[in-house]
Amino acid sequence: MSPRSASVNEELRRRSRERLLQATVELVAERGYEATTLGDIADRAGAARGLVSYYFPGKRHLLQSAVHRLMHLTLEAALEREPRSDDGRERLARAIDAVLGLARDEPLLMRTHMAGILQAEGFVQCPEQRRLAELLRDTVRRYGSADVDTDYPLLRALLMGAVVAVLLPGAPMPLARLRAELFQRYGLDWELGVPPDGGPPGGTFPSVG
Repeated sequence: MSPRSASVNEELRRRSRERLLQATVELVAERGYEATTLGDIADRAGAARGLVSYYFPGKRHLLQSAVHRLMHLTLEAALEREPRSDDGRERLARAIDAVLGLARDEPLLMRTHMAGILQAEGFVQCPEQRRLAELLRDTVRRYGSADVDTDYPLLRALLMGAVVAVLLPGAPMPLARLRAELFQRYGLDWELGVPPDGGPPGGTFPSVG
């Protein structure tokens, strides 16, 4: 039997890594971070325990990569869903809604992710985070930014702050209110993206289109 080509081996490694990332998202969302072990993740992914350590230096790094992948896939799906749009304001609205939607739909996972970023390990640079950053940078560029290098980090900071505010234990902010603040900050009409039920907070929202 002839040995596998380099391209086949690379594809197998990519699939193994993807399975580990998906298993991490599933298990942490189900059980929480502390109750999820690397062995659990390997078992869910159908991979050898040693493979986890081969790809990731630790569980926190693995979790951040897994959540960044989820965020990238969620954002990509939101931006490309039908009817597709090249309008920069619509795409930015979809991006904001996608990130806030993750905070609403995956509170345990996203709270754990944000807590990890604020701990000693800090912000993990990984392929998944870079793909997410490229997509957000492109969104800022299409929105019309004349200085993407300045405006992308600001958008990222505002989105992270909104996620924390949605998930703050004991004093969460209403998602619709945070959405309204972000939309007004970027001059976006409330009807863009995926507006939540019930209309804008207070019943009014100035049209700036």
